[in-house]
Amino acid sequence: MIKTTKQASHKSSQGQLPTLYYEPKFEWSFLHPRYWPVWLLIMLLAVCAMLPRKVAHAIGSGVGNLFYKVNKKRRHIASVNIKMCFPELTDDERYDILRAHFRLYGQNFIDLGLFWWSPFWRLRHLTYIRGVNHYMNLVNRGENIILLTPHAVGIDYAGIYISKISSGVSMMKALKNPLLNWFVTKGRSRFGAKMILREMGLKPMVRAIKRKIVCYYIPDEDFGPDLSVFVPFFGVPSARLPVLGRMAKMTNAKVVPVMTKFLPNGKGYEINFLEPLENFPCGDEIADTRQMNEALEALIRLAPEQFMWTLKWFKTRPDSQPPPYDY
Repeated sequence: MIKTTKQASHKSSQGQLPTLYYEPKFEWSFLHPRYWPVWLLIMLLAVCAMLPRKVAHAIGSGVGNLFYKVNKKRRHIASVNIKMCFPELTDDERYDILRAHFRLYGQNFIDLGLFWWSPFWRLRHLTYIRGVNHYMNLVNRGENIILLTPHAVGIDYAGIYISKISSGVSMMKALKNPLLNWFVTKGRSRFGAKMILREMGLKPMVRAIKRKIVCYYIPDEDFGPDLSVFVPFFGVPSARLPVLGRMAKMTNAKVVPVMTKFLPNGKGYEINFLEPLENFPCGDEIADTRQMNEALEALIRLAPEQFMWTLKWFKTRPDSQPPPYDY
């Protein structure tokens, strides 16, 4: 069983303060034979991390192409999303984005071992940063900072890398497999980044930002109409949680859009920092959420094929319309 911060949220018998973050622990039960397939997968990722980059990329492309062929559901969802967001493109152009996305998804999956175990000097050798002054100027001034990033294939890489430069915090959803969940959480926090579970709410995140810990914020999937507002996303009404503006207001934080691009031929990753959002938050939740979506669109257009199109971004429709993913 995974021990979460929720389970350990009370003071201990020694009177120590409770932890504010999600820190799953290794369990001896992870050695049970039912977890051996996961151990095998983890060993394969470790081996791939040591391979030449072009070889690892070739393996990743094969994994992505296989995923494209066998997972009809995700392929259909991605195809619908791309068509809704890029109606001006031809069918062939949208197909190219779709196929490239799955290849990149597979390559990034193979790179998980690289993220989790490679020494920082190797990651630094594989990292190209643009617009870093937009970020470091705020760090040097002691500002509270929220890094806004889309669900792209390189989100784990940037979160891990940036946490080595300055302390970071991010929100995640626990994985169903407890052993894989332990490895993923441990990998994401290898350089000191703090993890918070979505069900823990915003309070731990707000506390962390006020303590000058940089928040790596990834707007999550469609959570339905009750807590969301409808704002355009590539011109399509989308249900989004109006959270970013609230966090920025509560913490007096500057919001910096950032996008990580997976580079071809094993060259590494490019982290792009854009200018901080202006006049944000403005106090109007809908306007703030619209501005957030516009910033995400600008980031996604840097590499459209790298956005996570396989998620149901338009599941909730205005006026209780049916979702577009049924087939």
